[in-house]
Amino acid sequence: MNGQDDDRPPTRELSEEECWRLIEAAPYGRIAAAAGGEVDIFPVNHKVDVGPDGHAIVFRTAPGTKLLELTIHANVAFEVDGHDEGAAYSVVAKGRARQLERDSEIERVAGLGVTPWAPEPKDRWVRVDVTEVGGRSFQRRQPE
Repeated sequence: MNGQDDDRPPTRELSEEECWRLIEAAPYGRIAAAAGGEVDIFPVNHKVDVGPDGHAIVFRTAPGTKLLELTIHANVAFEVDGHDEGAAYSVVAKGRARQLERDSEIERVAGLGVTPWAPEPKDRWVRVDVTEVGGRSFQRRQPE
């Protein structure tokens, strides 16, 4: 089948509300950070934090490459994607990451229930203050 025979509706842009709903529902996402001329992507378990400054993405991590890269270059992208029987989607949020250090901030986000899957201790908290979010969705081709 070529593109001319495809009778599915065109890919559509997701609203900001739809994007946040999909980010909240995703069990994990990926954080992309650049440092030293390299770009790395790390899977993270996350939660959405809605505060007075808007929406943010919060995750836990351990000291190491991910935290170092976020410290060196705070501009990041966060992505979730998924599909069901009928449709597929991808959502990207962009913003600035920062390690949370104040006890009051950590106590508040700890109540969000971020539970890392990896067995290593993840005692550092990172917040991505989102400045831009967008996504796309399309109908999946059905098997013939």
